[in-house]
Amino acid sequence: MIPLKDTIPRIGFSFITWTLILLNAIVFVFEISIPKDSLQQLFYLFGLVPARYSYPKWAFIHGLPFDDYLSFLTNMFLHGGWLHILGNMWFLYLFGSTVEDRMGHIRFLIFYLLSGIAASAAYFMIDIHSTIPEFGASGAIAGVMGAYIVMFPTARIMTLLFLLFFPFFIELPAFFYIGFWFILQLFSGTLSFASHHSGGGVAWWAHIGGFITGILLLPFFRKKGHSPRKSYPDEIYHHINR
Repeated sequence: MIPLKDTIPRIGFSFITWTLILLNAIVFVFEISIPKDSLQQLFYLFGLVPARYSYPKWAFIHGLPFDDYLSFLTNMFLHGGWLHILGNMWFLYLFGSTVEDRMGHIRFLIFYLLSGIAASAAYFMIDIHSTIPEFGASGAIAGVMGAYIVMFPTARIMTLLFLLFFPFFIELPAFFYIGFWFILQLFSGTLSFASHHSGGGVAWWAHIGGFITGILLLPFFRKKGHSPRKSYPDEIYHHINR
């Protein structure tokens, strides 16, 4: 299910959201411009490798500083391919710009970074022995989606579905769309425990940790004295966003 747009009008310019998208794009352009060996070194140095902190001797042997925890932050600006970054940046734009509009720029930036760090911590605790780098903005974006589902549960999300290769467009309540997404992460994360292979795939528990963190942090970051915005009829939506 690919979300295309929502029915919440945005009043201001989403400065932080677009800045984050630009930073991720710049880093990705750098990634694809360097040799594969250098790229792998970049992923291990700035991606999150749990064994780097749980096994200091392993980190020392591989030249990784085990007392530098910056990778819990920097990993959220790395991506493993075009589909990875394009998918993440689209979700960041769609949900992040709306949440930023409600929180304010500085609050949103701090909220985003804290959600990403919490997502990294969740992944670390679940897969503490992994020697494979984890990276991507999806954990922080999951936190944004957690805030979105609380603030705008009745918003409608225009969604693209493919059934037998045929595209269908349907409107789904945000509570259903994001709720289904979270259940899928939870199911996949639980199922991953049955796998004998550690790391190397989707960091489901980073998504789960980021999402829960976003919900828990929201009361501290949403602006006071304003009730959550309601979704608007389509005709108003199209007028504001044309």
